[in-house]
Parts: sequence; C-alpha cells; structure tokens
Amino acid sequence: METQPDLLWAAGRVLGSLALLMFGMKLMSETLQKMAGPQLRHVLGRMTTNRFTGMLTGMGVTAAVQSSTATTVMTVSFVNAGLLTLAQAISVIMGANIGTTLTAWIISAGVSFNITDFVWPAFLLATFLLARRKSRNVGDFLFGVAFMILGLGTLRQTGVDLRLGENEAVLGFFASFDPQSFLTTLTFLLIGGILTMCVQSSAAVMAITMILCSSGALPIYQGIALVMGENIGTTVTSNLAALTASTQARRAAFAHMFFNLFGVMWMLAVFHPFIDGVCALVGYDTTLTPDTAGQAAFLANAAKLNVVLAAFHTCFNVVNTGVLIGFIPQIERIVCWVIKDKPKDEQSEENEPTRLQYIESGLVQVPEIAVLQAQKEVVAFGKRTQRMFNLTHAYLTGPSEARTAEAFDRIADYESVCDNTEIEIARYLEKVGEQHLSDDTKGKIREMIRQISELESIADSCFRMARTANHANELGHIFDKRQRTEIDKIAELTGQALTRMNEALTLRREELTMDETWRIETRINQERDRIKAENISAIESGERHYAIGAAFADLIGECEKIGDYVVNVVQTRC
Repeated sequence: METQPDLLWAAGRVLGSLALLMFGMKLMSETLQKMAGPQLRHVLGRMTTNRFTGMLTGMGVTAAVQSSTATTVMTVSFVNAGLLTLAQAISVIMGANIGTTLTAWIISAGVSFNITDFVWPAFLLATFLLARRKSRNVGDFLFGVAFMILGLGTLRQTGVDLRLGENEAVLGFFASFDPQSFLTTLTFLLIGGILTMCVQSSAAVMAITMILCSSGALPIYQGIALVMGENIGTTVTSNLAALTASTQARRAAFAHMFFNLFGVMWMLAVFHPFIDGVCALVGYDTTLTPDTAGQAAFLANAAKLNVVLAAFHTCFNVVNTGVLIGFIPQIERIVCWVIKDKPKDEQSEENEPTRLQYIESGLVQVPEIAVLQAQKEVVAFGKRTQRMFNLTHAYLTGPSEARTAEAFDRIADYESVCDNTEIEIARYLEKVGEQHLSDDTKGKIREMIRQISELESIADSCFRMARTANHANELGHIFDKRQRTEIDKIAELTGQALTRMNEALTLRREELTMDETWRIETRINQERDRIKAENISAIESGERHYAIGAAFADLIGECEKIGDYVVNVVQTRC
C-alpha cells in the first residue's frame, strides 16, 4: 500500500521537473530570439553564401538560441518568404543539427552534478532585473536559465532517490531486451521518436534518457537508440509548420527529415562499432555489470553514460553532416522529386491570387521571424494596389472596348481581395504581437499596420474612380479628349508615386529619403489645382455639362488622395 503513493510522488516529480525544464528552455530561447531577433534575421539572410557558411550559420544560430526547432522554423520561414534558396536552407538545417548538440552537453552537466544551488541567486537577480525596463529581457533570460537548471536538478535528484540502478523490476524490464538484437534497437528508436513527437521537445526526452542511463537502469545501446529516435521525432515540428506553406518551404522541412532519416539508416549499419568507439573515447566500459564488478563500480561506470550520450549525439551529427554536405544538390533534387511544384495557374498578374502568398499560420512559432512573412505580404499588397490602379486607369481613358462590365467587375474583385488582405495581415500581426517581442519588432508591427491601412485606402480610391466612371457611362456621359488627356497626365504622376512607394517598401531604411516622394506629390497637387480651376471655368461657361464635370473632378480628387496615401506609406519607412 505504501508503494503506490511513492510511485505517484515520483511520477509527479518527474513530470513537474520535465515541465520546468521545457518551460525554462522555451523562455530562454524566446528571450534570446527577442534580444537578437533582427541580428538573427541579418545573419541568416546574409551569411549563407555557400554550403559551408550556411552550415556554420545554422550551427551558430542554434547554439545561440538553444533551439534547433527555432532555427529550422526560421529557415522554413525564410524559404517561404523567398529570402533563402532551398540549397541554402539545407545547409543551414545541417548546421542546426550540430548546434543543437550543445543542448545535450548542458543537460549532461545538469545530470552529472547538483547545480540547483545556483538557482536561487539567479531567481533573486532576475526579479530585480525585471523591475527595470531596460534589463527586462536579461531578467527573462535568467528566469529561463534558472527554471531549466531547477528542472534538471530536480529530475536528477528524483532519479537518485528512486535508485533505479538497484531496482530489480526496472533492471529486469530492460534486461528482457537483447542489446545485440536489431529488433531491440528498432523498438527503442521508435519509442524515442514517438515520445519526442508527443512532447515536442527532444531536450526533455534526452534528459529522461540520461537519467535512466546514468542511474544504471537503461543499457547504453537502448539509450542511444532512444537518442536516434529523438533525432527523427524532432523533424516533425518543422514539417507540421510547413504543411500549409509554400512548396519550397515544405521541401526545406522535408530535407530536414531526409537528413536525419539518412543518418539513422547508416548509423544502424555501424551501430555497435560506432557506439563502442564513442564509449572508448569517453572511457566507459561496456562490459561491466553489477555481478562482475560490484554494485559500486557498476554505478560509477554508469555515471559516465550521460557524457557518452552527449558525445554520441555530437559525433553522430558531425559525421552525418560531413557525409552529406557534399551532396546538397542531390538532396535538393530528391526533395523536389518527392514534393512536386504546384500548378502555376493562379499566381500570374492576369489571374490575381485571392489568398495571402507568404503568411502561413503554421509559421507563427518564431514571432521575430514571422514579421518577415508579414513584410513580404505588405510588399505584395503594395504591388497589387498598383496593378489595380493600372486597371482603373485603363478603364477610365482606354478605348470603348476596354470599358466593359467585365473590366469593372475585375476592378471590384481587386477591391474585395484588398479588403481581405488588410484584414488577414492585421489578424496575423495581432497574433504575432501577443508573443514576446523586441522593441524593434514591435515598432515594425505598428508600421505595417499603418501601411496596410493606407494601402487599402488606395484600393478604395481606385474602386471609387471606377465606380464614378461606370456611373457616368451608364448615364451616357462620356469624357472628351481633353478630359482623358488630363486624366492621363495626373494618372501618370500617380503611377510614379505608386512605383516609388513599392520601391520604399523593399529598400532598406537607410537607403530611403522622402525627396522624390515629395516632388511627385507636389506635382500631383499642382496638376490637381490647375485641372480643378479649368474644370470649374468650363462648367461655368457652359462648355462642359455639370454632371460630367463633377464626375471628372471626383476622379482627379481621388488621384490626389492616392498621392497622399503614398506619402503616408513612405513616411512609415523613412
């Protein structure tokens, strides 16, 4: 009767320790991303000139943020946004697999000795830092580290208290599996993969594996099989993130899975010799048992297993990367063969897409990088409004065959798409804004919300112009040659303003000035004033019918409004 409460107590401590470990690592990783988000984007975008720099970049970023998942999702986001090629992404993912091995060494250190004594000063210092705005991020980071250490320390102590290496039931269970059997290796590999998929944290499964091995309960061969399974299970995250993403993003995620699966396959072929080599490197004797060496010597030898696991994790990923980095073009061809291109029937300018092109809900997992998705979508939004204006211009002054009901309906469809685009981008930015973000990223979100509002206003003006012209046509009022010439003049200036706006949305901030935008805006205002005065004179003299003159004035006024909206967009970038 006393055993059941003890087991429940132990299970509660294990689960609670894992929760603390996972929360601490998540908080630490998110804070690092928040502090270094813009720099990480710059590093990933600029330092991937070849396969080796890409690999080093992935390794460095993952070691910095302590999350291969974060790096992989960043990379998938970059591919989805068209900022990285598939080949560059594959090299970054290879590096991420090496960078994540640092996590295993951190967990190994936490399992090797009791480091919870360092937790309490860290909590105290973090509390003081949180009280100051400038050091709040550092405080969050220290809290993450402290929770991670507390989780590791509690998990380690729970393993010690349970005396797993002396528990006959536990030892008997693992002893029932033949360590030399290939089926045993596959069984534990599958268990490791399933556990990692369920908890979505290879670090948590790695910590459990190290506790079991270092306590003497889990033999090294089964433990390493679990680690191999973790390598496969962790690829599920990036593949889930890319399910609704672009074809290239799904290919990048699949390349991550292919890389790890290939590594596991060749490792299975040299499983025991490779492990024996790592054990010899660390100084672990695979032949010692409690019966042959005594319980104390057996447990002392088993205490080295957490180092063996970390060393294996590093050696495996380094060797796997070394083997495959020369075959990136071939891997690219394989993933392109598996994941085919989508039919290119809805992505042309002649057939406007009715959904967002870059934003995917599954990729919001890395908020700092998600902003890039929104930026790309805003750029696409700006180009869409310029295409809509060009259609409207043609509808206003083109030949009679261009002023059809179908042409008006198409402009109306554009307006509907622009309305939906504004709403969807705004919702996405709201979702991203709920996460932990740097001040720089918060500022970019505010800018983009302003930009999409102005862009939607441009679309509204275009639709009002088309509606005004359509109403005039229905009443039999036709603009004369002089009016069409004046519309062409101010529309040409408005088109120049829109071109400048779209350049501003893509250029870096330090490359921008308002000079050209103000010059165009001044000319639009001058033309508006001149045309307005001439139009009033023509109406007063009876040369022009009032209704057609009023419609003409409305069109000129909308062009001037578009110029104002363009100024507002460019100002957010300067």
